[in-house]
Amino acid sequence: MSQRSGEPSPVAAPAVSAAAVATAGRTREELRALAESAAVELAEASAEEALAWTEQTFGDSWIVASNMQDAVLIDLAVKVRPDVDVLFLETGYHFAETIGTRDAVATVYPRVRIVNALPDQTVAEQDAAEGPRLHERDPDRCCFLRKVVPLRRTLAGYAAWVTGVRRVDAPTRANTPIVQWDERNGLVKVNPIAAWSDERFNDYIHTHGVLENPLVAAGYPSIGCAPCTAKPLPGADARSGRWAGRGKTECGLHG
Repeated sequence: MSQRSGEPSPVAAPAVSAAAVATAGRTREELRALAESAAVELAEASAEEALAWTEQTFGDSWIVASNMQDAVLIDLAVKVRPDVDVLFLETGYHFAETIGTRDAVATVYPRVRIVNALPDQTVAEQDAAEGPRLHERDPDRCCFLRKVVPLRRTLAGYAAWVTGVRRVDAPTRANTPIVQWDERNGLVKVNPIAAWSDERFNDYIHTHGVLENPLVAAGYPSIGCAPCTAKPLPGADARSGRWAGRGKTECGLHG
């Protein structure tokens, strides 16, 4: 779990430097215009339509992000690209069940390429540099070092990324569009299941027999790093167990 970036690994994030690869032949301005146009044209698109557009528009220059809470987005994506790249932020703080779900995804979908985005430092190295338990003292900085930086570095190799963000996840996500321009990371962001309700989401899992992290059944509806994830109180929103009591609702990946 604390493997360093740069060490040999069959699923390590690839080194990508060519701008042409990152933009699939388009300039940043062209990608931005494309996203703005698609935001209108695909405002009511189904998940399948949004993913088909992503594949037709970007070819092999898009990646699916997954926190391995479930494989719903992956299951949808492989229908349009069986060998799709799947981004997993390997923070070194994950539950064992989350790592197990990631490994199970690789077995169930053998053609996908799981891209482990690794921080610059192991947990031990970060403790030595920043002091122990940074996630308790300054969770924003810990998320920045172990999630935001690796994400940004990995996304530099693509023209678009696909996320499982849904409007019902939290009030901060209520206006999530199907397609948008990601100014922070400089690429197109596609949210195919943004409009899905919890009922529709769970129905897809049960109907298609999709992998789900066992922690969900144990009472964790939103799963992040183990030290910063708790079971929500009864009746609270799903993400209230993330950084509970700190007034923090996002890790910096989506806003």
